[in-house]
Amino acid sequence: MDRTVRTVEDVFTLLDGLFASESEAGRLATGDGKDFWNRFYTDRSRQVPFFVAKPDENLAAYLVQGLIAPGRALDLGCGAGRNTLFLASRGFQVDAVDLAPVAIAWAEDRAREAGGDIRFLCGDAFALSATELSGPYDLVVDSGCFHHLPPHRRVSYLALLDRVLAPGGHVALTCFAAGEGGMGSELADADLYRERELHGGLAYTPEALRWIFSDLAEVELRRMREEPPESALFGVTFLWTALFRRDAASAPSGNVRPVHYLT
Repeated sequence: MDRTVRTVEDVFTLLDGLFASESEAGRLATGDGKDFWNRFYTDRSRQVPFFVAKPDENLAAYLVQGLIAPGRALDLGCGAGRNTLFLASRGFQVDAVDLAPVAIAWAEDRAREAGGDIRFLCGDAFALSATELSGPYDLVVDSGCFHHLPPHRRVSYLALLDRVLAPGGHVALTCFAAGEGGMGSELADADLYRERELHGGLAYTPEALRWIFSDLAEVELRRMREEPPESALFGVTFLWTALFRRDAASAPSGNVRPVHYLT
């Protein structure tokens, strides 16, 4: 007889396990997602839209519009490093994190070719220590990590932002859009646990994003703009892009207990 739950982290670990069977069907699973993403990034020649070495169009637009400025940046779920390299080329000091060693190896190969001030970390961002993700970061970029998290891991995500985002810092988020032309599961949170599936990612409405990130100020929230193949930027319309800002006078609240994600 196992009695494994004593802390919030224990509860989250238990909930992570509800989705573990997804890996058997080749879909993303919580807790063993590293194996999925390693397989995903192994063949660099695959025709995957975000394998291209192009930054998100919204990220480039924020710089052009003066909404963000060079400083310390954290790229969560950096994949092959397309946004990482762009930020470094624009003067940011970048820490880039991904769960999959295969993805990090690809990003490092690209970085060696392009140069730039980049520190790559392979591991789970929620489990990395404060020494490894020291912060504070002026910019946290997430292009496709958040929408692969199960609902309970939003707590881990917000706790991480609470710890590492600098006062006055920004979060640049890109995630699956619900509704016409969107992508990702629109099942209610409770139904995801009943079915024990994440269905390849979760779709969000603008209202849901505003509620989840309500401790931050909304700067912009819109559909990503479509970019043609010849463009130097990446853009597809089934994603939301959002820019949130932390109050310049705020400091880490300490109200959310740090929790850890399985690796």
